[in-house]
Amino acid sequence: MAKIKRPTDINQRAKSIVDIATGEVSVTKEEKDVIKAAAAALGRKGGLKGGHARAKVLSAKRRSEIAKKAAKARWYKK
Repeated sequence: MAKIKRPTDINQRAKSIVDIATGEVSVTKEEKDVIKAAAAALGRKGGLKGGHARAKVLSAKRRSEIAKKAAKARWYKK
């Protein structure tokens, strides 16, 4: 996919973002696809390391407490 050409000046870029958000300038389908792909890649990147990083930081006792609380929430729904 082709990259979107955006202004490098901070003020011009801010103006272009506002124009797109307010609908004064329309975004083409190709630009939307590039933006969606970039957002999906960022979300996937964070999602891949989130649980593993948290598990490394937590102690075994704390992980066990969290698991017990989750099990109670699953099995004892009213």
